[in-house]
Amino acid sequence: MADKFPIEQVRERFPALNRKDDGRQVIYFDGPGGTQMVDYALESMYRYIRNGMANLHGTFNTSADTDTMLDKAREAVADLLGCKVNEVAFGANMTTHAFAIARSLASFINEGDEIVVTELDHRANVDPWITLAKDRGAEIKFLKLDPETYSLKMDELEQVVTPKTKLVAVGMSSNVTGTVTDLLPVIKRAKEVGALSVVDAVHGVPHVSIDVEELGCDILLCSAYKFFGPHVGIAVVRESLFEKLPVYKLKPAPAEIPYKLETGTQNHEGIAGVMGAIQFIEELGYGETRRERLLTGMHAIDEYEQELAGEVENFLRSVPEVTLYRAASGRKTPTFAFTIEGHHSREVTAWLAKNYNMCVADGDFYASTMAEVLDVYPTGCWVRIGLAPYNTKEEIQQFKAGLTAYIEQHQKNAVRF
Repeated sequence: MADKFPIEQVRERFPALNRKDDGRQVIYFDGPGGTQMVDYALESMYRYIRNGMANLHGTFNTSADTDTMLDKAREAVADLLGCKVNEVAFGANMTTHAFAIARSLASFINEGDEIVVTELDHRANVDPWITLAKDRGAEIKFLKLDPETYSLKMDELEQVVTPKTKLVAVGMSSNVTGTVTDLLPVIKRAKEVGALSVVDAVHGVPHVSIDVEELGCDILLCSAYKFFGPHVGIAVVRESLFEKLPVYKLKPAPAEIPYKLETGTQNHEGIAGVMGAIQFIEELGYGETRRERLLTGMHAIDEYEQELAGEVENFLRSVPEVTLYRAASGRKTPTFAFTIEGHHSREVTAWLAKNYNMCVADGDFYASTMAEVLDVYPTGCWVRIGLAPYNTKEEIQQFKAGLTAYIEQHQKNAVRF
């Protein structure tokens, strides 16, 4: 329950929460676009830099320290995501990894093959595979969105994923509607037809416990800046696929996994920060192993966020002028996209920022296919509020008061779109 969650101690871990603009506390509701960074991550980055930065595989201590740090970071990520250590590769971000992997998979795709993407996904898990299809003469097929439930039409899965399908890309959770997709049937169907499965877990990792081994997917992608860390991308590639994955690389660069996907010098200080972010989650949990502590820590985060989310959802559903794009049932992250009748989304977020110091985002959030299907572009797409474990009940009350005040003050001047 929320009353048992150590919210005050959690908030002390996030220095950005101390920011004030014009003497007013900033309220961060933009977690889906990137969470604030926990102090453990900041300290880990600073400690690495302060103690001497170096490149890899040297005979001197700072180089050896960097090698050791990267090994430990990979182990921490493996414990967080439930995968093998040698399946973890670091990079710039999820999108860069997706394009690099798509290029590497080109030799696996032939003219006439099919690649399946979804209407629910962020374009980072769509466009790399569309590009791959165009380059190789393959056909792109979409697993469609059900506009009533804001989830995928899973009853069409077997007819969309066919024996001609060579790759299926699906998101774990929508960064707009919060829908958490049941991935197991999708991955199972991909295996039945001999297709590779790619999971975008960027919006899932901050809210949902991950077990790559249990999922059985071939590739999973995420980014640390969505779970309290720095801007570092993470790719998990199934060992047997990773071993045979051809990559574009410099001739002297390592050819073994996982290093062969890590082109050029990595963001070492950022990777050190990833360990700090994982440490924060671990300390919220309990258990004999780090994996157990991470799972229970994620459970504590989820339980707290869901209680706050219930308050937000009940409020938004009660406001006649609001259209909430959120499933009525099923598992969801604490992420809410909505429109207000007669009002442009940017007008709403600018007003909340000016009058309530709230970081509330607007736009299509790169879920442009879904935005087209749901026809929200005429109103500037969505207003989005997303919760993180540092948000409070009091902040939710302020959001409710702020949105109510906005509607009351502006309703007479509403412009019909």
